[in-house]
Amino acid sequence: MARRPAPARLDVDALLADPDTGIIVCCGSGGVGKTTTAAALGVRAAESGRRVVVLTIDPARRLAQSLGLTELDNVPRPVDGVGEGAGGSLDAMMLDMKRTFDEVVEAHSTPDKAAQILANPFYQAVSSSFAGTQEYMAMEKLSQLRAQADREGTWDLVIVDTPPSRSALDFLDAPKRLGSFLDGRFIRLLTAPARAGGRAYLKVFSVSATIAAAAISKVLGGAFLADVQTFVAALDTMFGGFRERADLTYALLKEPTTAFVVVAAPERDALREAAYFVERLESEGMPLAGVVVNRMQALAAPSLSGGRATAAAEQLEDAGGSELAPALLRLHADLSSIAERHEGHVRRFVAGHPGVPVSTVPASATDIHDLEGLRTVGAALAAT
Repeated sequence: MARRPAPARLDVDALLADPDTGIIVCCGSGGVGKTTTAAALGVRAAESGRRVVVLTIDPARRLAQSLGLTELDNVPRPVDGVGEGAGGSLDAMMLDMKRTFDEVVEAHSTPDKAAQILANPFYQAVSSSFAGTQEYMAMEKLSQLRAQADREGTWDLVIVDTPPSRSALDFLDAPKRLGSFLDGRFIRLLTAPARAGGRAYLKVFSVSATIAAAAISKVLGGAFLADVQTFVAALDTMFGGFRERADLTYALLKEPTTAFVVVAAPERDALREAAYFVERLESEGMPLAGVVVNRMQALAAPSLSGGRATAAAEQLEDAGGSELAPALLRLHADLSSIAERHEGHVRRFVAGHPGVPVSTVPASATDIHDLEGLRTVGAALAAT
């Protein structure tokens, strides 16, 4: 039987050391360790001499704790004790979705119009909780960081921990959805009275459109409709810019200086999600560096199979004596079964995507909560 070729290895150190790598996007479904992976890559890159900023969108604030910071906010903060000996540095920040949206408004409006927009109830709803806003603002902040790095030479590597989403594809799709919503027919229908004004409104709309607008007013409420109309009237100078900026950042993600790292867990659903994301990146022409599979079950004695461990436990139990040794052997058998399942899932993923580089990280016995833990994860990433 022909032996299957070994999976391509994700060379993390080469990726981090490459001066042409300017952006690394850690993406994947929720709960697979994206935040830890992004932080570990940031620490390892800084300690190899890179000047790094890590942007997290993780609301659990685990990144701040791991890096020894009391808090993270919308401003990059230096992480002490990382990279100094190698000439590198590490800054970290956590996305403030509404503050980033406010910055966009302030940057593209006059002070008076910005004040109108920021005080508008519809804007406050969109900027705080509208579906897709978090992903859109993550792209906005990435664009801002990249522009600052180019302008000031502050960093030479930006690492992004993408939002926790129901689907890994939301990060790519949601910004387009938000831009289309704010730039689309529905909003233009709602805001037509404010744009047309007075008798001009009758010239712009047919009877059927007027009836449709009246129906929308009944469903949404007159006050809500007025807030939308006022919002878009104030936003007129930048109204068409949402889609344009989303497209520009989307184009940035396609540049060869960007590298996507898809993060997964060694379970069927997580690897299926990773496969969808890999295929989507390939179809969009976005540069995929590879896949990281976190929390692989490791064995202290890999040469001892689960079956042999179970048989030995049964022999010891029949012979009587201490219960500790049989219990340890059965525990090893259980862990061996988990390890075999994890390895089987990864093998199937590799068989389906033979050209995709893969790195695996063993499951940690404890939570990653400090710099040493992140260094250990980084070393595991590089050692695969």
